[in-house]
Amino acid sequence: MRRSPRTMTLAALGGAALTLPLLAVPAAQAATAPTPVPSPSARAQATGGAEQQRVLRFWTRQRMASATPMEKLFKPKGVDLAAVRRGLAKLVPMSVPNGGAAWTGGGAVTKTAGRVFFTYQGRTASCSGDAVTSTNKSTVVTAGHCVKLDGAWHTDWVFVPGYKDGDRPYGTWTASKTLSTPQWTASEDLNYDVGAAVVNPVDGKKLVDTVGGQGIAFNQARGQSMYAFGYPAAAPYDGSKLTYCSGTVIDDFLQSSDLGLDCDMTGGSSGGPWFLNFGESAGTGIQNSVNSFKYNLPFLSDYMFGPYFGTDAQNLYNTAQSS
Repeated sequence: MRRSPRTMTLAALGGAALTLPLLAVPAAQAATAPTPVPSPSARAQATGGAEQQRVLRFWTRQRMASATPMEKLFKPKGVDLAAVRRGLAKLVPMSVPNGGAAWTGGGAVTKTAGRVFFTYQGRTASCSGDAVTSTNKSTVVTAGHCVKLDGAWHTDWVFVPGYKDGDRPYGTWTASKTLSTPQWTASEDLNYDVGAAVVNPVDGKKLVDTVGGQGIAFNQARGQSMYAFGYPAAAPYDGSKLTYCSGTVIDDFLQSSDLGLDCDMTGGSSGGPWFLNFGESAGTGIQNSVNSFKYNLPFLSDYMFGPYFGTDAQNLYNTAQSS
C-alpha cells in the first residue's frame, strides 16, 4: 500500500517569495475595537425537490466520466532568486514516504472522501471533497475554486462519496448551498482557497449518518506529517480511483502561506482532504487542509499546495455546519 521511501534532490531554479511587512499598531489605536471578521459568502443551490431531481437527472454516468478536471495553475510573480535558493536549501534532500498512489487501505476515508461535480461556465467539471463531522451532519469541505471561480459560482453541484470506477455506492448528494471564504470570493486569494457545501438528505438520511465524517481542526502547528487524498482526473489519472500522498509538509516559499506536500496528483484532485494524525488501518484523521494548486515551475512541479486552515477557514466551517 505504501511505497518505499524515495529521496528527492531539487536543482536551484528561479521563483518568487513574497515578504509582508509587520506593521506596529500605534498606541492610540491599541484600545479600539477589533475589525470585524468578514463573513463567508454563500450561494443557494438545489433547495427544492424539483430542482434536486433535475440536478440528479443531469448527472448521468456519462457526464461524470467526461467531466473536465478542475485545475488552475497559479504562477508566481516577481522573481527573487535569493529567496528561491533559501527555500530550496530546506528541501534537499527530503525523504518522502509516498508521492502518489491508489489508496488500497480501506477504512473510513473510502466513504467520507468523494468526487465533486458541477457546471463551470457552461462545461461540466470535477473536483474532490470530504464529509466532515458537523452540527448539521451535512457539510462537505472542498477547495474554494471548486465552488466559485473567475467571479462565478458553480451550479449543478453534487458530491459523490466513495466514487469508484463510475459507481456511486453511497448515492449522489445535491448541494443546497455552497460557501467560500470572503477572501477567495472577493479576489481569489490562494491563501484562502477553501470552500464548503451543505448537501440535501438522500432518502431521508443525512450525509454523516450515511458515510460518517472526519474530524477537522484549525490553527494547528506547521511542518507536520500529513496524508492528502483526492480523485485526480487529468493524465496519467482518470478520476476513477481514490489516490493519496503522504509525507512531511513544507511552507510555500514563493507567493503564499500555504502548506506543500510532495504529490503527483493532478487536476480533479482539488478540494481533496489533507489529514493530520491519519491512521491507515482505520482510515481516519483530522482534516487540516485541501488540495489547492501546483506551480507550473520545474523545481516545484511535484508539489501540491494547500491552504493553512486558520480562523477564516474555521469561520467558513462554522457557518456551513450551522446552516
